[in-house]
Amino acid sequence: MAKSAADTPLMQQHRAIKQKYPDAVLLFRVGDFYETFGEDAIIASRVLGITLTKRNNGAASSSELAGFPHHALDTYLHKLVKAGHRVAICDQLEDPKTVKGIVKRGVTEMVTPGVATNDKLLEQGNNNFLAAIHFTDTDTGIAFLDISTGEFFIAEGNTEYIDNLLQALKPAEVIFQRNYQKAFKETHGNRFYTYTMESWIFDAAFTTETLLKHFQTHTLKGFGVEQLSKALVAAGAILYYLKETEHPNIQHISSIQRIEKDDFLWMDRFTIRNLEILSTGTENGNSLLKVIDHTVSPMGARLLRRWLIFPLKDPVKIRERLNTVEYFVLHTDTRKQLITAIESCGDIERLVSKVPNKKINPREVLQLAKGLEQVAQIKAYCLTATDPLLMKAAAILNPCEALIERITASLTENPPVAANKGEVFKAGIHTELDELRSIASGGKEFLINIQQREAERTGISSLKISFNNVFGYYLEVTNSHKNKVPADWIRKQTLANAERYITPELKEYEEKIVGAEDKILAIELALYDQLLQDLQPYISSIQQNAQVLAQLDCLLSFAETAILYQYKKPELHEGHILDLKESRHPVIERNLPPGEHYITNDILLDPSAQQVIILTGPNMSGKSAILRQTALITLLTHIGSFVPAAVAKVPLTDKIFTRVGASDNLSGGESTFMVEMNETASIINNISERSLVLLDEIGRGTSTYDGISIAWSIVEFLHGSAHAPKTLFATHYHELNELEEKLPRVKNFHVTNKEVGNKIIFLRKLAPGGSTHSFGIHVAKMAGMPPALIQRANEILAQLEEKHVDEGSPEVRKSESQKERMQEAVKNISGPKMQLSIFDAHSETFNDIRKALNEIDINRLTPVEALMKLNEIKEKLK
Repeated sequence: MAKSAADTPLMQQHRAIKQKYPDAVLLFRVGDFYETFGEDAIIASRVLGITLTKRNNGAASSSELAGFPHHALDTYLHKLVKAGHRVAICDQLEDPKTVKGIVKRGVTEMVTPGVATNDKLLEQGNNNFLAAIHFTDTDTGIAFLDISTGEFFIAEGNTEYIDNLLQALKPAEVIFQRNYQKAFKETHGNRFYTYTMESWIFDAAFTTETLLKHFQTHTLKGFGVEQLSKALVAAGAILYYLKETEHPNIQHISSIQRIEKDDFLWMDRFTIRNLEILSTGTENGNSLLKVIDHTVSPMGARLLRRWLIFPLKDPVKIRERLNTVEYFVLHTDTRKQLITAIESCGDIERLVSKVPNKKINPREVLQLAKGLEQVAQIKAYCLTATDPLLMKAAAILNPCEALIERITASLTENPPVAANKGEVFKAGIHTELDELRSIASGGKEFLINIQQREAERTGISSLKISFNNVFGYYLEVTNSHKNKVPADWIRKQTLANAERYITPELKEYEEKIVGAEDKILAIELALYDQLLQDLQPYISSIQQNAQVLAQLDCLLSFAETAILYQYKKPELHEGHILDLKESRHPVIERNLPPGEHYITNDILLDPSAQQVIILTGPNMSGKSAILRQTALITLLTHIGSFVPAAVAKVPLTDKIFTRVGASDNLSGGESTFMVEMNETASIINNISERSLVLLDEIGRGTSTYDGISIAWSIVEFLHGSAHAPKTLFATHYHELNELEEKLPRVKNFHVTNKEVGNKIIFLRKLAPGGSTHSFGIHVAKMAGMPPALIQRANEILAQLEEKHVDEGSPEVRKSESQKERMQEAVKNISGPKMQLSIFDAHSETFNDIRKALNEIDINRLTPVEALMKLNEIKEKLK
């Protein structure tokens, strides 16, 4: 905004503040409104749908203007931040009534997507992480902070690991060094809201000093993070960023935790996406999280997401969780009591995080006390339990009785949502406050008492008390009674037929009542400020309570899921055999039509005898579901949940890899096949003997023979690997069935079906042996292809199969490649068995179709292209 000689002091003040926050929309408080000027006004008008006007100073220059009432801040702030804008809130720092001239103003808060604390900007069941990345020439450091809960995590590792953490935790904002913008985009794409900072902020000495100053320690060894030097730089940069965005009160960030890759079952981002663990990519799709989430608190809901992303690898901790879930399943009363108590706690984790910056309102403080009362009850329940994990929880929980007493003794039973609304504190807390309230509420009664008392004392029956702005409260006496006026009354005014007097008592009362409301507010605000100060020492204890309650909530959720859906306790063992009896897919079974039961399957993977299962069967028969349910049961076991199976013996697993379903990255310039090969390469290069590998339709994105060759060689590689990972390989290439004869630990299985007439019924049952048909034509029929087209496809298939059978002698077969034989078979396909009349209106159409079919090179045709060709033919038949 260019400076103008006609600029008012207000606009000069605005310019000075705006220069400090050039990349933010500045909400400038003017009286009862927040105003925006210039480019900010244009943005606000567009995003918020408010009127854009011109502010003309009488000079040639003018400025755009848009504003909204200050009480609507929460609503409009939410819209601006969700639209991806940084917002600086500039408030009046002085009471305009007490100031001559321009009111002092300053930015009291900067709100960005990653530092939001307003309830409207946060999702209850999701963390709102701010991430910082420290790029180096070797490994990368990363830190995640949720300012709304105080949770602070750090990690470091290679690019793939960092990218996986970003995809899993989905930060609302990512900050990093300015000179790494290109590197970030190339590695992590455009999926995140980012903000760059000067490189000097990411200096090890500077960030270490920042961390030590914040935690008020001489070393970080107590947190067990001192070895993660690159990650600590990122953590220090986050604290600096909070300071720069006007968040100085962050005492609730009291600890820092490391995310250690080796502590968790590893799943790359492809696996998390392919298994639809957190989301399905569709608006109303059912993910694993959605199915098993029976948590009753926001704290539990947030933790459950992290448990799913970071499954445990420590068998002791896994068994501890499983045993507690079993305890809850068996002890109904304890389970129901704990669920009710945890639900009544509210989100004490986010509530207590509002204390340092004084954003917590009186009603929320009372809710905090009620939550702590429930903590006392939960502790009592846990103390009577015989489960070790519950006994540990009882030892950690701290109900903070003194704080409960302090809050409940101070606040009214129904306090307001803002401290400045009055009636926050109970009577008897503050003597002067009680007096002022009495004066403010009982003023009329007080005056009547004075009037009656003075009338009786003086005998002036017509005495009355009134008020005016000149000399306040007064006693008015008619001339007929003025000889009765006592000597201690002071005359202030003479009228034609009356006299007006004041008394010391009236003057004292006037001084009390004038400004009583202001005094009441000032006292209540001071008392509330002191109450928040008294809350500060309890922040860490309340956060610890919240973490314990979140864990109990998750385990109770597992128990509820087990009871509702008949899940069973899995047996985690440290061998290598995966043995599932009557296993089910946890998500698909919840979406079946009423009355339909999920077809269960037994699955056995044994690295010594049945390491690789080649799974064939008709399209749409349920091969992918069998792969996914194997992975999901393994995952559920490692988070400590019961599983959808009659019996589940699950080996300790370090990595789950999947290549399931189409996942094109066409917008990123990659083809289906390229994405498929990238994901498969990631699997091949990271397997171990404790890995579970699930591959679905590998090679289908290229020509048939390329695809078979790649799929074949992948199976050979996995079978021949020294790690011998447990592998399920679903394919439509029936040629792979031959591998069972060549490789001892490869076994063929198929998904059964039943043919009735020319129809196929999918039985969805796993059985030994390979399948020889893909039933693609049947699927085409189910999709609604015209009967004539289906009939012709069956004719061509019969001819190709006949040619395949009558290929000649073994010598001939040896001399010809499969590709050559197929090409020969295609050349010899006879025309349709029909006589076209010259009067037939469809003759030309059928000739076009025949010509199109003859021109197709089947060997180079991908499934997608085949579907498009069939659609073209269908269009011609209309």
